[in-house]
Amino acid sequence: MTAITARTVEYSADGLTMIGHLALPAGVDRRPAVLLGPEGMGLSRANALAELGYVALAFDLRGGRYLGDPEEMLARCLPLLSDPDRMRGIGHAALDVLRTESRAEPDQIAAIGYGTGGAVGLELGRGGVNLRAIGTVNATTTGRPGEAARIRCPVWAGVGSEDPIMPPAQRNAFTAEMQAAGVDWRLAVYGGALHAFHHPPVDHPTVPDVGYHPQHAQRA
Repeated sequence: MTAITARTVEYSADGLTMIGHLALPAGVDRRPAVLLGPEGMGLSRANALAELGYVALAFDLRGGRYLGDPEEMLARCLPLLSDPDRMRGIGHAALDVLRTESRAEPDQIAAIGYGTGGAVGLELGRGGVNLRAIGTVNATTTGRPGEAARIRCPVWAGVGSEDPIMPPAQRNAFTAEMQAAGVDWRLAVYGGALHAFHHPPVDHPTVPDVGYHPQHAQRA
């Protein structure tokens, strides 16, 4: 494990002051970078990516707040998921921060995301942003017709087989969109896993049909 440095960064997006988490690997050289999108409650894995040698920015969806209340989290995320332009605005604002970081290679950026954060990464791809890869967990969202043809990188998606929020019909629509657009895509379905299977247990109420699956979380 290498020494890393981390700090918070403030920037504006979606009418809010966002608080991102920037993690840098050891050294002073430029490194490939990852734009990391959290799910609604805001789990960040930027430090783990920095330990692997990447510059990583975990962007914000919530204006610096932790939305531990399930209803409050849904009230924030569901409107975003139905508004591609707002998601792209959030993604572009964070991407601008990452591209101006002196340690980041601006032309070697991948987008990884969980839940709503993963949907933001997909929307950046659908908007034609030059990314090296897109990876999502629990975010087999579909976009506006034809826009997936703008995705210019491989797309990987992971989802739980028992996820009622991303059921088989939703997964099929996602893969049909990717295939019709000629995207280099891959879908991994994790047997027995619910929604948010990657998120360790929390000590407050959550939305129904979520559950941590440590084995699949490690695999994903």
